[in-house]
Formats: sequence, C-alpha cells, structure tokens
Amino acid sequence: MAKPPPQQGQAGLVIFAKSVKKLSTFYIRTLGLEVQESARSHQLLRGNGYEVVVHAIPAKYAREIKIAKPPELREDSAMKPSFVVPDLQALRLSVVATGGWLKPEEMAWTFRGHKVLDGCDPEGNILQFKQKL
Repeated sequence: MAKPPPQQGQAGLVIFAKSVKKLSTFYIRTLGLEVQESARSHQLLRGNGYEVVVHAIPAKYAREIKIAKPPELREDSAMKPSFVVPDLQALRLSVVATGGWLKPEEMAWTFRGHKVLDGCDPEGNILQFKQKL
C-alpha cells in the first residue's frame, strides 16, 4: 500500500449558504470557531481543529430558495459532516439558539467511543455531533 502524501494544510468544509451571517453564527457558536477572514461572498471560520468556509449562494439562485422554520432537512445530500464536541447537552443550547435542530437525547447512539447525535444547521444541512465517552 502506498504511503499517503504529507498533509499540505488544514482539512475543512465549504458550505454554501443563503444567509452567510446566520450560518456563520451557527458554526461559531456550536463549534467554538472564530472568523479568520470575512468578505461579502464568504466567511472563513477556524478553531478546535476545524476550518469551515461559509460561502454565499449567488443572489440569482438564493432568491429561489425558501428556508422553512424549522428548516426542512436536506436529506438528499450525499454527505453528512461530523464534528466532535465537548458536551452534547451544552451543544443543544447553542444549536437551538442559532436556529438549528438536534434530535432528542434518547435518539443518541454510541460508536467507537463516542455518543453520537444528528441534527441540522439553520438551512437544513444535516450534521452529526459526537461527544467522547
């Protein structure tokens, strides 16, 4: 088996958003990230080993997107980002305060030394959060 090439930088996630401000606030509060770069088109958020770029959907497309309250889950996505957090109960407060949603505590499961729970951000992107046991 070939050895992987050396890491060139920090791995991350790019999320396209109707509201950069609202989605950035969600990731800042839930993951403890800080704004490293801010422009009209995007915000680069970093912290706790994560890099998240919240990028604006072009206005001509964003006008067509309706975000329900609570957000409709985007279940047709082929990906589900997963984040390790210190405390799922504390996370719930941040998720709800910023317009996201987290499944009830009784729906959590354990996997590879973590308690795992799914939820979504304010635009309906499905996420997974894990707390080390």
